[in-house]
Amino acid sequence: MLAPIFELQNLPKRIDVHHHIFPSSLTQSKLNHNEHVGWRTPPQNLPWTPELSLSTMDALGIDTAVLSFPAGIPSGPPGPETCAKARELNIMASKICQDHPGRFGFFACLPDPRDTQGALEELIFALDHLHADGVSLPSSYGQNQDAKYIADSLFDPLWKELNRRGCVIFLHGTQTPSSTPYPDPLLGIPITEVPNETFKAAAHLVVTGKKRLYPNVRVILAHLGGTVPFLASRIAVLSKHMGCSLSSEEIMDDFKTFYFETALSTCETTLTAMKTFVGPERILFGTDFPAVSSEMISWYTDQLDDFYAKDFETLEHINHLNAMKLFPRLFICSTKMGSTPPRLRL
Repeated sequence: MLAPIFELQNLPKRIDVHHHIFPSSLTQSKLNHNEHVGWRTPPQNLPWTPELSLSTMDALGIDTAVLSFPAGIPSGPPGPETCAKARELNIMASKICQDHPGRFGFFACLPDPRDTQGALEELIFALDHLHADGVSLPSSYGQNQDAKYIADSLFDPLWKELNRRGCVIFLHGTQTPSSTPYPDPLLGIPITEVPNETFKAAAHLVVTGKKRLYPNVRVILAHLGGTVPFLASRIAVLSKHMGCSLSSEEIMDDFKTFYFETALSTCETTLTAMKTFVGPERILFGTDFPAVSSEMISWYTDQLDDFYAKDFETLEHINHLNAMKLFPRLFICSTKMGSTPPRLRL
């Protein structure tokens, strides 16, 4: 059999804002959980190590990755144990960044913010002492009837502090099952439900008025916002009819103040929709490694490159310039790295 032929491309710098840490303590539980939710993490990506990410980043031409823990980590009810887990995980992420200067940033995780004091204490520690680049939040906390979406008034103290600091938030949908089983083994919860959970959280922030109440918080929605670009207009009219105090135009305007990252979401159809929905300054590059393989990432990245093949300036903004504006520290790190490693196009 002939070896595959690779085409070397010197593409612009890339900053990956959707890149996960899978700690070794999570590996077995993730394998078990994957079977439950209907997903197979590529076996070559487990156990995950920073070195595994670095080799993949080099192959894909990624200069810097902003690390985050999977949505819902740390798990467990509010209380001291969850606070201790969050502290341990954030220190781990900070050390990875210190060990590999210029290659990694990180979004801090927080303990369940239904424990207001615990969440605020960890937020302050992560930003002021560990110098996190932002905070990752899941779409909701709790299960079933006890679940509370991120715009719930219970979380207002957290949003006030995030707003005061002008914090960057990475908002990712949780693996929340619907009221029925997922329809087919080929359509598990991460494929069908997670993108819609991101939409539900974003819509909740908009219709409650929290998106404009806390305008200094820069919110990045995972996976191009899930179904946001296609359902925002549904919210604009129907939620207005149901009593939302914002006008339909205000609702649409607030949806357009989010940032959107590209992981597992780019093709001609979605990129065309995003081009009419928000300006290119609102789109960031993402991969979702190590939840998916480098081959999967390459498929979506090639779609992005092909779509903007005649618009190199916009491609540069999506790949790295927009992220540099959100994360000034990454700009300093990236300029120290020199040239971008060439990406291998399969």
